Amino acid sequence: MSTSRPPFIIGIAGASGSGKTTLSEKILQEIGPDNIALLPHDAYYRNQDAKPFEERLKVNYDHPSSLETELLIEHLRQLKAGHAVEVPVYDFVNHTRAKQTRLVEPKQLVMVEGILIYVEKKLRQLFDMKLFVDTDQDICFIRRLKRDLVERGRTMDSVVNQYLEMVRPSYLEFVEPTKRYADVIIPEGGLNLVASEMVIARLNSLIDG
Repeated sequence: MSTSRPPFIIGIAGASGSGKTTLSEKILQEIGPDNIALLPHDAYYRNQDAKPFEERLKVNYDHPSSLETELLIEHLRQLKAGHAVEVPVYDFVNHTRAKQTRLVEPKQLVMVEGILIYVEKKLRQLFDMKLFVDTDQDICFIRRLKRDLVERGRTMDSVVNQYLEMVRPSYLEFVEPTKRYADVIIPEGGLNLVASEMVIARLNSLIDG
């Protein structure tokens, strides 16, 4: 990383299933892993080893209190200062942190992805560019359902109940209102080629030659 300036920090927010990951993967592919570090907010879900598994299932993972945002803030400050950080790895099947961590070195660009990254003012203020992926909620639900069934070992009933009891209410209370903080709103995320290419062009211009 160049020592002439601190990393440029990009935030990508939006509903669960909105296309944030597709957009971040597209940016990462185009910019290159040597130039950009990715910190998913959901890696910072709080450790729940002390709770029985049944209690972990009752936690609202779409509520800000479920995340150790203060650790993410500290990690971003460390990266801005040129120091590497040990990012947690979350086990979504067992609903707690894995034993291992992931070493993230400071890069010219740092990208943070998550549904709640604009809720906390101290975190919000660290972003140099704030993107919000805006996708119809029915599409978001279908995507989330497919992901949780295939990747996270959930049952259909558990996904539907969680969506109705926690995901949708939390989206309306916490996520949707943060749209007003975004510098750029991108309908359909990574599927919006015009918007994503504009963002990528802007980020490429920030990379040292």
